[in-house]
Amino acid sequence: MTQSLPRLVKPLKAYRNQDFLESRAARILRIQSEYLEPALRLREHNVQDTIVFFGSARIHPHPNGKYPPEHDAEAPDRGATSSALARFYDDAVDLARMLTTWAMSLPTTQRRFLICSGGGPGIMEAANRGAAIAGGKSVGFNISLPFEQYPNPYISPELCFEFHYFFMRKFWLVYPAKALVIFPGGFGTLDELLEVLTLLQTRKLNRRMPIVIYGEAYWREVINFEALVKWGMISASDLEFFRYANAPDEAFAYLRDCLLEIYGESDSAPAFSD
Repeated sequence: MTQSLPRLVKPLKAYRNQDFLESRAARILRIQSEYLEPALRLREHNVQDTIVFFGSARIHPHPNGKYPPEHDAEAPDRGATSSALARFYDDAVDLARMLTTWAMSLPTTQRRFLICSGGGPGIMEAANRGAAIAGGKSVGFNISLPFEQYPNPYISPELCFEFHYFFMRKFWLVYPAKALVIFPGGFGTLDELLEVLTLLQTRKLNRRMPIVIYGEAYWREVINFEALVKWGMISASDLEFFRYANAPDEAFAYLRDCLLEIYGESDSAPAFSD
């Protein structure tokens, strides 16, 4: 009697094993993926550098404002926004629109100075919305959260990213950035602002980075930078890393002039500076 051999099942390749890829052991692979995939996609879409908008996800347009909500039916509950805060949404739309219009007028073959945000609602949505109104592309680096942060509908679909790791998301927010605009915000905005200032102070971010802190009254109440100088915690020269602005025209003129001074209008600037 002939004994039949057991039937061999072809094993699953490791990179197709979803259980393994989502395991603790494969964490380094997931981290590498959140570095390599955005780098590839930005390069494929000819994105050379960005202007990043930081600000609260809790600031929404006023129903009677300049840019009233357009997607309330589909969006999750966003809560109320006071008129005083809603103006920052309108200002972010205007500033992003102005910067996008200017960037598209540059004589370059690259997509220069694209508006970039954290991809969610509030000020992030306003930034992407302004770029869309100007007819330009924009980037959104969204983060998955337990309470869900949905990408806003104004991000260019091919430049909409979803991250699991906060530190990889922050890396991509800062690495291609040539300028930052910091609108009023909470813990997340404070984290992003102070990390960039720390990188500049320690020269780990070793390039000129124009930073606009938008909404001077809000920020002077929230952070007393002068007190840090008074107590010797930072140098007076560290205050030169940023400039306050209170109107879109003011912020636009400063950013445009700085970027032209640093990079000019051509393609000569490196695509992601060290």
